[in-house]
Amino acid sequence: MEPEFWHRRWREGRTGFHQDRPTPLLLAHWSALALAPGTRVLVPLAGKSRDMVWLAALGHRVLGVELSPLAVEQFFAEQELTPHVSASACGRHYVAGNIELICGDVFGLDADILADCSAVYDRAALIALPPALRRRYVGEVLARLPAGCRGLLITLDYPPHEKQGPPFAVPEAEVRERYGRDWAVEVLERRDILAEQPGFAAEGVTALETAAYRLLRKA
Repeated sequence: MEPEFWHRRWREGRTGFHQDRPTPLLLAHWSALALAPGTRVLVPLAGKSRDMVWLAALGHRVLGVELSPLAVEQFFAEQELTPHVSASACGRHYVAGNIELICGDVFGLDADILADCSAVYDRAALIALPPALRRRYVGEVLARLPAGCRGLLITLDYPPHEKQGPPFAVPEAEVRERYGRDWAVEVLERRDILAEQPGFAAEGVTALETAAYRLLRKA
């Protein structure tokens, strides 16, 4: 998908993927990663997610990456934070406290930026990408994370012929196919959420599940 697609969504305020509270599966399962305070956590395609605030409140150092400058600006304005802004080859860096947001392309992150990310939290990246970009994302971006990196991945699954993404359906079989070579994958929970998502039902989706996976980067 072209960057302009996401820029247009943010300009037009079509951001139904944004949640006004932390993700329930994050609250339920983050502790399963057993991470120490101070761990640097990568949050790809972060938008203006309140999940970043929740992670920072635990004492983690959050590294979000977001393509849209509007999303980045809205995040800091809504959190009443004044960031320090600098630039690098990866994009513009906005830093306030233990939250850093890079306004740039997640595929442009280099290994140096990701070298000390001992954790990754993905609620909105994998499911936002079509199949070819999902392959690149796992095979290129996540491949730059260090051995031993722990992750929490949250996906959606629905009959793919019933809706044109994003968000895209990513079943367990695909998660295991894409991650299995380099990551240990464990299903933590699967929930039926169709009743909580009337927008999907309005589009004709007849079944909708969300799943949480614990990931561990192999040596």
